[in-house]
Amino acid sequence: MSLLTPDPGLLFWMLVSFGIVFFVLAKFGFPIIVKMVDERKAYIDQSLESAKQANERLKGIQQEGERILSTTREEQARILKEANEMRARIINEAKDQAHIEAGKILEEANKTIQKEKEIAMRDVHNQIAMLSLDIAEKVLRKNLNNKTAQLELVDRLIDEAQKN
Repeated sequence: MSLLTPDPGLLFWMLVSFGIVFFVLAKFGFPIIVKMVDERKAYIDQSLESAKQANERLKGIQQEGERILSTTREEQARILKEANEMRARIINEAKDQAHIEAGKILEEANKTIQKEKEIAMRDVHNQIAMLSLDIAEKVLRKNLNNKTAQLELVDRLIDEAQKN
């Protein structure tokens, strides 16, 4: 049974050796371990602080991105509106110019038609006059075959000329 009951001398030397090991560990080991734990804690705290700052910067960047995106959308809408207004203005100006040009062309066409009409009317009058003269000449030749008819016509024309 001596295995289960320790000897007082063994117990004493175990306590002394434990005390020496504890003293050496307390003097040299624990400060190094505590220092390493403190450094690790400081590193973790610093990492957490950096992560928090990075998160805040990310939020700021996201807000800035949203603001820039919003500004860009507004600018895009403004540019599209201006482009539509400019397109409408150009179309209206082109329509007005087309109306003006069409009016000029119609006016020129009307002038040309009027000139052609006047020329045609003069030509028709001239042809009618020539036909009338030809018909009158033929009628007069037929009616004035004899000398007495000629003298009567001349007398009548003289009397009419004197009345006018």
